[in-house]
Amino acid sequence: MKTQWKYKFGFTMMMILVVLVLGACSAAEKVSPADQRTKVGIVLTDVGLGDHSFSDASFEGLVQARNENSIVFDYKEPGKDLTSEAAFEQFAKDKVDLIIGLSDTIKADLEKVAQKYPDQRFLIIDGHSDLPNVTSMSFKAEEGSYLAGIIAGFATNEDHVGFLGGMDIPVLHDFQQGFEQGVKAANPDATVHVVYAGDFGNPDLGGKLAAQMIQEQRVDVIYVAAGLTGIGSLSEIQRLGKYAIGVDQDQFFLAEKAVLTSMLKNVDVSLHNAINTFIQNQHSFPEKEMFYGLAENGVGLTALHNITLTDEQQQTFEDLKAQIASGKTKITLDQ
Repeated sequence: MKTQWKYKFGFTMMMILVVLVLGACSAAEKVSPADQRTKVGIVLTDVGLGDHSFSDASFEGLVQARNENSIVFDYKEPGKDLTSEAAFEQFAKDKVDLIIGLSDTIKADLEKVAQKYPDQRFLIIDGHSDLPNVTSMSFKAEEGSYLAGIIAGFATNEDHVGFLGGMDIPVLHDFQQGFEQGVKAANPDATVHVVYAGDFGNPDLGGKLAAQMIQEQRVDVIYVAAGLTGIGSLSEIQRLGKYAIGVDQDQFFLAEKAVLTSMLKNVDVSLHNAINTFIQNQHSFPEKEMFYGLAENGVGLTALHNITLTDEQQQTFEDLKAQIASGKTKITLDQ
């Protein structure tokens, strides 16, 4: 009898465990961890990943949030078979919690879809929208570019420096004007030559334009803000033995003999923080517009390479930087 009782007791406990395990599995099937996470979709620029610049930095911010288990995300790269508008439309139909678009170049397509889906939340980076369901994230690129201009003004021997931009668009005008004013603050005798490639994805064109500036205008330092086009520029600048300033990410490894520094827009950090804010505020942003400058650690320079500042130059740099960060010195932007 005792043995029989032990058998029945053991069998009963085993059945209870089976029921508990099956119940847990059933619950897991109904609500997986991914289902509980915020769903994010991002539409990259037409250059896409591998630009060592804007798209890559934005992608890294989302990867960090994903690795912290706070989001799941998907991305789309517009190209021949996919327009930006179609990419935004797909995400809207999938009802992801937040749709992100990069730069002014895709603003029109983002707004078309945002108007069709008024309950969908959108975030545009490096652009501005007045639509109620679109939040804007902007970087005071002119402030970081001002610092880049100071370094260029110190580094030039010819008193001729260059700005090589990708598309001729308002956000890059801010880069240009901040750079020009920084150059003049450090070196009033320097001339700034400006050229726009009209393309973010053409390395060969970038190389040709850089060579023209060096050979025809005696430019010996070029600030490159041109995405993949800029990668070609950096290579050519190095080949010709001149200096360059990179952008968005630390681009030193792309041309180690040429790059003096890179102007960082901390898109990865800022986007990661914005995602956390969105989650904490029940899938909304407390502000319609977010701005990141020197004071917010949104922009800045990487370490210097291929140049050593004198004590006087270093002090001048720190003084000018402090004046910009505090708002004592204002950068003039033409709209």
